[in-house]
Amino acid sequence: MQLVVDYRGRIKYDTPNALAYQDRPPRQHAAEMALIDRVFGLVPKNHRVLDLPCGGGRVSVHLARKGYQMHCADYSDAMLAITRQFVHASGLDCPVDKQDIEALTYANAEFDTSLCFRLFHHFPNPAIRQQAISELCRVSGKSVVLSYFSPFSVTSLKRRLRFRIGGRASEKYATPLAEVEQYFNHQGFRLVRNLARSPLLHTLHVALFERCT
Repeated sequence: MQLVVDYRGRIKYDTPNALAYQDRPPRQHAAEMALIDRVFGLVPKNHRVLDLPCGGGRVSVHLARKGYQMHCADYSDAMLAITRQFVHASGLDCPVDKQDIEALTYANAEFDTSLCFRLFHHFPNPAIRQQAISELCRVSGKSVVLSYFSPFSVTSLKRRLRFRIGGRASEKYATPLAEVEQYFNHQGFRLVRNLARSPLLHTLHVALFERCT
């Protein structure tokens, strides 16, 4: 069942926002790719990997250069255009599709691993979170890598404090790991590893889940 709700993270990536997202500060980009490398150190190099959302293709290109068979997908037409250009300029041959994470058109277990990086924190409610994870698990034969924002970090605490003293509510939704685990457990997946640059300082975490045999 598709839960069509036009939350900001779903619809905001027009061309200006897509270009801004792709132009990450070098230090932040390097730190994020280092985190991706840590978790993918547990994922075999021969895996077919779906990168959804692929953003501007920076993670797909990074992993493709390391030997993974990358397949890119995104809901934003602007992001897809940037990805196609970046993949081509990088001399790689990675398919790029338009896909809605709430209703993927791929077959069951079409990929070995799915990667969902920097999207989950945009989901505004548990129903959308469960639907997205259900689809990621359905198309993944072996594992899913998911990033999420932890509520137990300095950054998340600052956002809550700012709202309480009269600031605007954040559109980035932090989710406890226990809640994330429940969504995966319902699909027959278990947590393998949960990683962060610094768990109490940085809100971005990346977790690897594998299908239970």
